Amino acid sequence: MIQDKSWGSRLFDGVNIALLALVGLVTVLPFVHVLAGSFTTTAELARKQLVLIPTEFSFDAYRYIFSTSTVIRSIGVSVFITVAGTLFSMLLTVLMAFGLSKKTLRGRQTIMFLVVFTMLFNGGLIPSFIVVKSLGLIDSYGALIIPSAMSAFNLIIMRNFFQNLPEGLEESAKIDGAGYWSILFRIVIPLSMPAIATISLFYAVNYWNTYFQAVMYINDAAKWPVQVILRQIVILAGALTADTTGWAAEDVLPPAQSIKMAVIVVATVPILIVYPFLQKHFAKGALLGSIKG
Repeated sequence: MIQDKSWGSRLFDGVNIALLALVGLVTVLPFVHVLAGSFTTTAELARKQLVLIPTEFSFDAYRYIFSTSTVIRSIGVSVFITVAGTLFSMLLTVLMAFGLSKKTLRGRQTIMFLVVFTMLFNGGLIPSFIVVKSLGLIDSYGALIIPSAMSAFNLIIMRNFFQNLPEGLEESAKIDGAGYWSILFRIVIPLSMPAIATISLFYAVNYWNTYFQAVMYINDAAKWPVQVILRQIVILAGALTADTTGWAAEDVLPPAQSIKMAVIVVATVPILIVYPFLQKHFAKGALLGSIKG
């Protein structure tokens, strides 16, 4: 029979709940403010410092954003980079992690040392630019995918996850005549979906938030991802050149602050939509991949 909690335990639980609720509220408030501000009229946004619930809804900021092909095209670029980059990164990570998980691989420790070494030291900004330029990747989407195609941290987590799989499964498959490719795609990958979902989310968020590489390597504005457009609007105070066709002469263009908030919402929503589908795999994949070294 479960005994009732003592007064001290109930007090401790109450304080924890209150603190966590306060932290959660402080964390959520900026998102609510940005979302509400993107739907707020010009007058209300100018009158109030903090808007949580708009008294008058307005879609002017979104009309202004989507009246030009610039933002829509940049979203398409970000989606392409995220999907293609995540698939490419996962292919490299899974193949290399599967090989490094085999204790019979010659030079396994040396390769792992080199992988860990890249987590501590790198060539720097200028050598990276020279390499990308020498490969002819300037002004191409490859410059946003290839240099960051593999993360040493993600590789280690994936390798550890593969090492935690029962060795008897692979031995049984070998007895049945299966080769390494069959073992990988028919046994290992189906059993590793939690880790694959977790690492895929890591890569997808990284590619979706890419803007520094685009600023460095992409000169053609038509190939800029949405984060660069967001940077142009937020830092340069609405420097985005928009086609205002369809706006009447007497119409008042939305304030720069409202446009910034609307672009932030547009740039954030896709990842927020994807995350719930991977959330159930997230904690499990990260934990199982970090148990065994």
